[in-house]
Amino acid sequence: MIKLLISDDQELIRASLSIVLGGEEDFDIVGTAEHGKMAIELTEQYAPDVVLMDIHMPVMDGVQATKHIKSHFPGVKVIILTTFQELTYVREALAAGAEGYLLKAIHPNDLAAGIRLVHHGGTLITQEVAKQLITDWIQPAGLEKEENSKKNSFRLTDREIEILELLSLGGTNKEIARRLYLTEGTVKNYISNIYSKLEVTGRYKAVFKAKEEGIINP
Repeated sequence: MIKLLISDDQELIRASLSIVLGGEEDFDIVGTAEHGKMAIELTEQYAPDVVLMDIHMPVMDGVQATKHIKSHFPGVKVIILTTFQELTYVREALAAGAEGYLLKAIHPNDLAAGIRLVHHGGTLITQEVAKQLITDWIQPAGLEKEENSKKNSFRLTDREIEILELLSLGGTNKEIARRLYLTEGTVKNYISNIYSKLEVTGRYKAVFKAKEEGIINP
């Protein structure tokens, strides 16, 4: 049996993956985590063979959690499973030690096959992502990197920037949660992370600093 741990901040995704992958005869879902810190704790507790790791999560993101897991539990395989295709995150995830990087839109049969491949020592990256990496290596997107330098200096994720933009439009936690298909609690966690990264104490100060730093449009 391949012991699986699923880490994703969205309850619907965790439940769906648990149902789909739990139906495979050789898979055993040992736990689910809603953020990176919990993924680390459950990895220590249940010693999974493979961790399916989302990148954008509150409390601790998937890249940080992957780094910790791979340094403390090197035998555990990590597959990054996300809706985001940005090269920055692919590189960070693979540099952190992840054995695979897949998009959540992947067919369940392909995901199951990928898990088995990684479990048996393989490395998994989609052809689409591989092409993007090669293109960027041949023709580096210098201007884009300069534009993103300030965002990266604060280590804000795309989701956090998206929430910042909605905050700048006056969105309440409830409205943001409804628009992004998240729970209000998850939105609050993201906003708390934003405050911490920007070193501010409220949403108005966060929006002001984000505009001042060029993170979101003024």
